[in-house]
Amino acid sequence: MRLNSANINVMIKACTKASKVLIRDFGEIEKLQVSLKGPGDFVTASDKRAEKILIEELLKARPNYSILSEEIGKIENDKEFRWIIDPIDGTLNFLHGIPHFAISIALEKQGEIILGLVFDPIKNELFSAEKGNGSYLNNQRMRVSGRTKLKEAIVFTGGPRFTSKDRNKMFKEYETISNAVMAPVRKLGSAALDMSYVAAGRCDAFWHRNLNYWDFAAGIILINEAGGFVSDYQGSKNYVKNKTLIATNAKINKEMIKILKEFD
Repeated sequence: MRLNSANINVMIKACTKASKVLIRDFGEIEKLQVSLKGPGDFVTASDKRAEKILIEELLKARPNYSILSEEIGKIENDKEFRWIIDPIDGTLNFLHGIPHFAISIALEKQGEIILGLVFDPIKNELFSAEKGNGSYLNNQRMRVSGRTKLKEAIVFTGGPRFTSKDRNKMFKEYETISNAVMAPVRKLGSAALDMSYVAAGRCDAFWHRNLNYWDFAAGIILINEAGGFVSDYQGSKNYVKNKTLIATNAKINKEMIKILKEFD
């Protein structure tokens, strides 16, 4: 079984077309034109091309929907529906020839995420979810892991940007979580894929602060529909406002919250 709603099909078509650009450019990484968007935050010509294709395809199919995207910002149309787009989540991985990045698209209806898709073009893995209809990896149903103790968990996070005002606080979070688990904390460089892996049961939890909405919007519904739990550091759903995020298999979230709320 797989998801087959009209909007999911629109998202898959857009991702498939944009991914061809990314796969081609990834194979010629040394030839990419790279511009500096900010310290430690690069944007590539591929990023912009992929975003242009995604927006063109989504607007062609749903011309009245609004859009929030990483590079262009907002396109204000219909207030009811809005696409949330990240053309390359894991840009630095992409730039350095590391095959771990993804296209991420979510769809909001009246502010609630109802569809999410994360596509890894190199591994050809499509993570998708629809409200009330479950989460899938390609055509297989996804479920979160069954581990019940944080100590035994595999946990992912991301590092602070060089200019982050919370840099030292994030290092302290990392140290504290590292001391609470037996396995080393993983830092793979793509929040969208990290959350997808929580949904697929490949890891048990992910935490981060100061992410942008497009980094994790699709991941929220992927995890929720796979039986997981997403909150801010206080255990509420104010992750956008508070800029803190915990995503777990719903069995170790209380332990994660107990540790991380002290840093909020």
